[in-house]
Amino acid sequence: MFSRDRWDEIIEALSRNWFRTALTAFGVLWGIFILVVLLAAGKGLENGVKKGFGGIATNSMFMWTQTISKSYKGLPKGRRFSYDLDDVAAIKENMPQLRYVSPRNQLGGFGGANNVVRGLNSGAFNVYGDYPEYIEQQPMNITSGRFLNYGDIEGNRKIAVIGEGVRKALYDKGEEHIGTYVKINGVNFMVVGTYSMVSSNGNAEEDEKQIYVPFTAFSQAFNMGNRVGWMAVTAKDGYSITQLKSEVFDIIKNRHSIHPKDDRAIGNFDLYEEFQKVDGLFIALKIVAYFVGILVLLSGIIGISNIMLIVVKERTKEIGIRRALGASPWSIRGQILMESVFLTIISGMMGISLGTALIYILNKILDANGPVEMFANPSVDLGTVITALLILIFSGLLAGFIPAQNAIKVKPIDALRNE
Repeated sequence: MFSRDRWDEIIEALSRNWFRTALTAFGVLWGIFILVVLLAAGKGLENGVKKGFGGIATNSMFMWTQTISKSYKGLPKGRRFSYDLDDVAAIKENMPQLRYVSPRNQLGGFGGANNVVRGLNSGAFNVYGDYPEYIEQQPMNITSGRFLNYGDIEGNRKIAVIGEGVRKALYDKGEEHIGTYVKINGVNFMVVGTYSMVSSNGNAEEDEKQIYVPFTAFSQAFNMGNRVGWMAVTAKDGYSITQLKSEVFDIIKNRHSIHPKDDRAIGNFDLYEEFQKVDGLFIALKIVAYFVGILVLLSGIIGISNIMLIVVKERTKEIGIRRALGASPWSIRGQILMESVFLTIISGMMGISLGTALIYILNKILDANGPVEMFANPSVDLGTVITALLILIFSGLLAGFIPAQNAIKVKPIDALRNE
């Protein structure tokens, strides 16, 4: 490998018919180029979709109450029940695997009547009663002021954090909003902060037309008492909320005398389960990208193998002379394999370089024109490049193996007779 004479011989052999060599190399170049571009496009789609989650704690679920479908302990089916703060405390006490159990309440809704007034301006907005940890489950950018804290919870403070959409609807441009009051269903709340969503996912305008107030102040102001509308539950790292949720449901069923096999009484949306489906989709896309790229690459490898067979045929006399002078079979085999691997790696690295250049240009275009929904930062990591390099080395060895075997089968006396 470190013999200068051998490398001179490889360069001379490949450049002897440069046009044929270039056409042969193009098959490998195109195959590895397609592989890199497909992997980068898949990564861009994956980044875009995952960005749509907006940094939300994906190991979470939302749970609410539904109609009970089985009679139990003398209680009829068809009845309804409500969560309360004691349910939240019971879940926290019995499920140490959970990081957050956030009770939530809501006023307003899509298409509802105007429920928030500020001076002469009014609007219909969703108003949520929440605990401070909810911002860890649904990350937001606090654009001014602050979010809720436990001082607000303990003091039943009537304060509000409003979305940028609410601010634009209720305040004039440049008007000070921190420290002012908005009236929610006739109750005054002081604005202490504003927020924007981390990711729009196409719904930024609606997501920022929401108001967050302390859970306790919400309950007091709107006569909710101890009731909880629904819960946002997040598991700790190392645990799956999908595996834990049945235990959470069992606690609720036991507390509210619900049949253990009543699967309709508790509604839930398992975000982690949905996220795993998305993750599985992108793993499948990556497998397809490798499959297609390697098939295209294989066609290039077959081309190199055929050309190397022709090269061996053209150099039959040379091989015979080298064998007659005492060259070992491994020396002849190594020469052919090195030529094949060299041609494969050079053409393959050119394909990687062209693919990387295309990805760079695409990222520049995306940066210049702003984010594209469901597609962001197409890229390939170092591991992919190393994998591609290993594929190229293996492919080069594969392409040169049959020609090399043919070369060592040449008998010196027959080769010298060859015209």
